[in-house]
Amino acid sequence: TGSFQEAGVIQQAYNLNFPLHVVPSHCAQCPAWSAFSVSSPAIVLEAVKQASAGAEDRPEAVVVRLYEAHGSTVTAWLQTSLPIKEAMLCDLLERPIEQGRLLLEQRGLRLSFTPFHVLSVLLLLRS
Repeated sequence: TGSFQEAGVIQQAYNLNFPLHVVPSHCAQCPAWSAFSVSSPAIVLEAVKQASAGAEDRPEAVVVRLYEAHGSTVTAWLQTSLPIKEAMLCDLLERPIEQGRLLLEQRGLRLSFTPFHVLSVLLLLRS
């Protein structure tokens, strides 16, 4: 009932099309862990991949692609448990955007979205 945003249609579609697969753990008391989380239900974290520079992979860099799915203007926090050295916005070819450096705050990375906007974030990891 309600709008597609209120009904959680996008999340339900992802659950249907990309079901979670349970993998047995060797450690019954291992703590829960999540590499990424996003503070707004309007933002979908679509992809996480190793960054590439031309034909060479960059093992110290990760690209995260997110998009705004509710047709709204929203500010959201991207949180990660990865050891981030530097973060910047990049284009779809994974080239850093001029003036795209992001400040790593205690709550994570603050990202601003307009309706249906796609953002790519290049994360450089500490060794």
